[in-house]
Amino acid sequence: MAQPWLSDLQALADTLALHGDITCKHFFSGAAAYKDGQIFMSLSPAGLALKLPEQTCADLISKGAKPLKYFANSPAKKGYAVLPDNICEDDKALHKLISLSLEYIGQ
Repeated sequence: MAQPWLSDLQALADTLALHGDITCKHFFSGAAAYKDGQIFMSLSPAGLALKLPEQTCADLISKGAKPLKYFANSPAKKGYAVLPDNICEDDKALHKLISLSLEYIGQ
């Protein structure tokens, strides 16, 4: 059931009020956050994932992030990184990456 993921993602999105209107919806087995109709963040059994520039994703993956796969046998979702716990637990680092994601989708 995706409801816990949606509730948790909405709580995180609520901390991003300075970025304007962010909408959270059910998405596969989790939830996704949208800004101006574009997805930029998801929370699912795979973890908390952000849409980021390719080089940023590569840098994060080299430091412990994982490529995003919604299903075990599916290919990795290009341009997304599942953040490691140490970033998710660091509010400053997490919000910096979320801001980068929002900037990236707004280009």
